[in-house]
Amino acid sequence: MKLIQAMKQLKELTTKAEDLREKVKKFCADLTIETPTYPDQRAQVAGWIQAHGDVVKRIGELRLAIQRTNLATAVTIELDGKQVTKPIASWIHRRRDLATLEGAMWSQLSDRNLKEQNLQTAPGGAVTEVRIRRYFDPAERDAKRELYRGEPSIIDGTLEVVNATTDLMEEAA
Repeated sequence: MKLIQAMKQLKELTTKAEDLREKVKKFCADLTIETPTYPDQRAQVAGWIQAHGDVVKRIGELRLAIQRTNLATAVTIELDGKQVTKPIASWIHRRRDLATLEGAMWSQLSDRNLKEQNLQTAPGGAVTEVRIRRYFDPAERDAKRELYRGEPSIIDGTLEVVNATTDLMEEAA
């Protein structure tokens, strides 16, 4: 099974578990004046509960297999002209928020709305030239902001291919 298949199966199993819970909720009790919907409604409800437990168990197995695969599978992505190799799990975290956090830091670098000007310090006194001192390189800031803004989509594109081609690492039975 490929990673993408496991992720799709997780979604399907989650939906199935929700459906089973809804059936149990709807048919777990009735009034004595009502006709049961199923010939042996107690057994039917117990069967749904058992099926739900089996589905939840499979969800847990798939999640662990996905985590195991994500930790063990190294992926190389080109960022800023460099080949960077990390496990899928690390790329997921970069995609989720770490690249955005890095970009947010570089976005803090600015002129802070300071204005360059010439000031006369006293009436008739000398004119002082006031300039902005930047403790950063604006070109580097702009490049880093662009890099971190685009990183998530680069990661997405690469992981789509990796998820479709990587075998899931399930434990041997």
